[in-house]
Amino acid sequence: MASSVTIRPVQSRADRKAFIALPFRLYADDPNWVPPLKSEALGLITPEKNGWFSHAKAQLYLAMRDGRVVGRISAHIDTLALTMPADRGFGPGVGQWGLFDAEDGDIAAKLIATAEDWLRGQGMTRALGPISMSIWEEPGLLTDGYDHPPTIMMGHAKPVYRDWIEGAGYGAVKDLYTYEVDITKQFPKIVQRIIKSGDANPRIRIRNVDKTKFDQEAAIILAILNDAWADNWGFVPLTPPEIADVGVKLKPIVFNDLIRIAELDGRPVAFMITLPDLNEAIAPLKGSLLPFGWAKLLLWLRKPKVRTVRVPLMGVVKDLQASRMASQLAFMLIESIRVNSNVHYGATRAEIGWILDDNQGMRSIADTIDSRRNKVYTIYGRDL
Repeated sequence: MASSVTIRPVQSRADRKAFIALPFRLYADDPNWVPPLKSEALGLITPEKNGWFSHAKAQLYLAMRDGRVVGRISAHIDTLALTMPADRGFGPGVGQWGLFDAEDGDIAAKLIATAEDWLRGQGMTRALGPISMSIWEEPGLLTDGYDHPPTIMMGHAKPVYRDWIEGAGYGAVKDLYTYEVDITKQFPKIVQRIIKSGDANPRIRIRNVDKTKFDQEAAIILAILNDAWADNWGFVPLTPPEIADVGVKLKPIVFNDLIRIAELDGRPVAFMITLPDLNEAIAPLKGSLLPFGWAKLLLWLRKPKVRTVRVPLMGVVKDLQASRMASQLAFMLIESIRVNSNVHYGATRAEIGWILDDNQGMRSIADTIDSRRNKVYTIYGRDL
């Protein structure tokens, strides 16, 4: 007779270490899972080390059987998300769960039910998941594209998780797409003509960021982001503590020629962030910087050579979004980074996204540059 499963809250540092250790066992035989650095994973769930907790609270749970961890989940509430318009995904009464892993379907059902009970106890009436833990971190469950590893800041999951989540009564709410594109080739001629026209326009300037002015450049990008994304499904503005955290985490992989800002008549109106795929460097480290992983990573960071770069964010200010100028600026930014990524970093492939399934403008741009959809992440929801 199988032993029973118990669910208990994470209460200690040892529990948190057990929480982040579980995926290393469950995905040990999955060649496409990228082990995160354990120090980074621990920081994500430690309130003192994650600025997201300045406006959010969470309860982590472990599933135990015979003294062994066999599952995990987080239940959390983002107070800023509660203030967002209800027709854009979050809003009053909407909590989330994430960081979900389980050995079998029975464990999965008990974990999800436990997370739901906690959310109900906090007054929530609807649950979305998986969101791990902020919408800006790893939102959604991988539901297509299991055959290749994720890029930096994207998740991976077992195909069976989809059945378990849907079996718990959840329906798909939103799909997030990523696209891959061969950046060794020039874009189609129509795109080249649009770019050439923009290059000849004296009103337009595409420039590198200046890493020596990191805070000022970050403020420019953040202002464009908040304006460009404000009406998007799931948007929650980044807070100063989160921005500080992002700066610390991403500054080592910020390179001037991979983050570009577009100016129109001297006004910053668009940006594009591209990152070398750090997953390529950390995958061999198996989650640890010891004994020599730190030296290997530092050497890589001096001048990364990668197969893939990722474009996690780009945006054009709202007052231009319905104009031809918006797509022209987007194509110009993409082309400049295509060249820089290939020539300076050896990249042959770029991944763009995630892109919301209803973001027709960005999906059209992705189609026009002959990219193809390579992964789908699904956010599920149900009323409690």
